[in-house]
Amino acid sequence: MSPAAGRRQPTEDTGRVRIPADVDRPDKLLAGLTARQLAILAVAAVVLWAGYAGTRHLVPPAAYGAVAIPVGAVAALVALGRMEGVPADRWVIAAWRHRRSPRRLVPAPDGVPAVPGFLANAAGSHPPALPAPLRLPLAGIGVGGVVDLGADGLAVICRASAVTFSLRTPAEQEALVAGFARFLSSLGEPVQVLVRAEPLDVGPAIDALLDAAPGLPHVALERAARDHAAFLADLAASRDLLRREVLVVLRQPAGQASTDGEGAGRLLRRAAEAVTALGAAGVSLSVLDGVAASGVLARSLDPAGPPRPGGLLSSASGIDEPVTLAHRAPTAGPFDDPIPSGSPAQEGATR
Repeated sequence: MSPAAGRRQPTEDTGRVRIPADVDRPDKLLAGLTARQLAILAVAAVVLWAGYAGTRHLVPPAAYGAVAIPVGAVAALVALGRMEGVPADRWVIAAWRHRRSPRRLVPAPDGVPAVPGFLANAAGSHPPALPAPLRLPLAGIGVGGVVDLGADGLAVICRASAVTFSLRTPAEQEALVAGFARFLSSLGEPVQVLVRAEPLDVGPAIDALLDAAPGLPHVALERAARDHAAFLADLAASRDLLRREVLVVLRQPAGQASTDGEGAGRLLRRAAEAVTALGAAGVSLSVLDGVAASGVLARSLDPAGPPRPGGLLSSASGIDEPVTLAHRAPTAGPFDDPIPSGSPAQEGATR
């Protein structure tokens, strides 16, 4: 075989379709720089020039340069630097907000009451700092599954099924891609596609297999059930198991959600349209009700110790009332497919 033949690349379809993930990248205006970067560099340049113009008759240029060069380097680093895909200026703003934010937060929907007078008098000129009220991003969950985000609007969480894309024929793959492309092209409001993984407890599945094995009609089926239970037990003992979940979150901004008082209904209609649109792409989409949405949010808030089956809700509380989470791992059915650890715990894409 000739060397050229040995270097021949495979021509079969790999079953992969590239979808751009940079739809939200800011536009580059000049020299590959965005408006934000240009503004930071321009402000730094104006400040340095003004400082030189005001001190050139008082300070030698070399001394001014010794001060201006580090300042310019820091400005360039803030404008051009990136860390984990996030611009450096956003890290600086986040650090500044974190530094100014209160350290002690308490649940106080009606605000933190003032210190009683006798305690304030006892403290003298150095009264203790009051804790700040804890503001959660979630204001409530409706019975229909509409999540109230307060000032950020409304949201609906949907659970999506996966598609075995690589097992489809080329014609079917093109049809699936075209259906998903039509869904993306129809989007006019924020949508998030989230792929998350969480710990999986196969203990109930093992118990169900062992309990059902003696009642099977043939000894070979009983042996197969016991072998499968032993396989699951060995798998759980050898590695940390995960289960994967695909979620589609539709959001209604606050302005549109409160204009006519029908934001929740409009959001549910968008969810119904998404069910139809993604059905053409082979994806089964189901809108989560209040209890199911609460469970998803509770697991996302406590991924290491998933809550009891009611999520943020309890049998004695209202649909909008958060309660204390209980630590319990999610359970698997007898024939659920566990995912070995090593996969990313959470991935997402937003448009």
